[in-house]
Amino acid sequence: MMRRIDLRGATADGGGPIDYRAVVPRAEFDVEAATHAVRPILEAVRTRGMDAVRELSERFDGVAPDDVRVPAAALQQALAELDPAIRAGLEESVRRLRATCAAELEHDVTTDLGPGARVTHRKVPVGRVGLYVPGGLAPLVSSVLMNAVPAQTAGVGSIALASPPQKDFGGLPHPTILAACALLGIEEVYAVGGAQAVAMFAYGAGPCAKVDLVTGPGNIYVVTAKRLLKGEVGIDSEAGPTEIAILADDTAEPAYLAADLVSQAEHDPLAAAVLVTPSERLADEVLRELDKQVFETKHTDRIRTALTGSQSGVVLVDDLEQGLQVVDAYAAEHLEIQTADAATWAARVRNAGAIFVGPHAPVSLGDYCAGSNHVLPTGGCACHSSGLSVRAFTKSVHVVDYSREGLADVADHVVTLAEAEDLPGHGAAIRVRFER
Repeated sequence: MMRRIDLRGATADGGGPIDYRAVVPRAEFDVEAATHAVRPILEAVRTRGMDAVRELSERFDGVAPDDVRVPAAALQQALAELDPAIRAGLEESVRRLRATCAAELEHDVTTDLGPGARVTHRKVPVGRVGLYVPGGLAPLVSSVLMNAVPAQTAGVGSIALASPPQKDFGGLPHPTILAACALLGIEEVYAVGGAQAVAMFAYGAGPCAKVDLVTGPGNIYVVTAKRLLKGEVGIDSEAGPTEIAILADDTAEPAYLAADLVSQAEHDPLAAAVLVTPSERLADEVLRELDKQVFETKHTDRIRTALTGSQSGVVLVDDLEQGLQVVDAYAAEHLEIQTADAATWAARVRNAGAIFVGPHAPVSLGDYCAGSNHVLPTGGCACHSSGLSVRAFTKSVHVVDYSREGLADVADHVVTLAEAEDLPGHGAAIRVRFER
């Protein structure tokens, strides 16, 4: 089911340390290759606005609603018709996510540097954001929550959301997505998907005013659009296919590991599933479990394609120390630690989008109700980037408040440094305040 990569006793050519980033499986996700297809889409929306959006929706989604703005009545109807059990699950997820988001809020910090010399580090919410929610292989209603709740908690005043139109639902996004929007009080919702949705947000088109920031996951065309429009608009990240890595030892339950690998593989045929273990016995048992579980689940073909792809595999290591080096180099979107003393090993991890500790914290929990956010860096970007949070929807502003006395205390230093950089005008802007 999954290929094996044996790193036990491995060294690089010449006997030095091995570059684990180069040998651990990784999904092929070539954003550059998609630019030739995405650039014309962006240009069409920039120059022709909503007419281009409708044409692109017809081409890619097979449906083009006359009015891409979802009516308020459709949002309320979707919420009224929502399965009560699903609503209860959404409400609990929102409750937990709001609690962790509120705890992450940063407050203004004021520093007094001397008499009349004060600098305040102010946190300001972004003015307007566009949230993207995919609707391809699955209606990711949880992505509505994961994007909207941090934005609302941060104090963003204007929130728009886009999700692809669905032929089966009269050109509207999936009803569960609409219901989640209504539940959260998001009234500005558009039936637009793909790169054209990102362009609509970035440039402004029709009823949708330009936004300051675009967040949310999507396919390679959505990711490419975000890359090409970065600068025109802020973005959260360039998230590719989902990933799970598991560091496990003989104390782990094989059935749990197999189920967790399957849970992420069902997202996408390009999803990556990697098990890192020093136990060959555990690897064998997990593979046997996969043979059984994959054929007992709904999306068998999709899961089998992901697990047998080049992006997935079982990595055998000498011990957990080597295993830790491997998962740190891999920098997975989701990392599970299922070992003895799992919390201690988890505390040593540097690179991961989110870390799930022990046998009772599967990635599926984080996808819905853990209180953490599931919009996370992929493709190894966890070595330098973080998952979506309240911080993504705020920006920092330094407020400099100096009196004449405070300025006088450092005036000579400013003039000296300005002259050292051959910028005499800078020094003159200081002197003029003491010459009158």
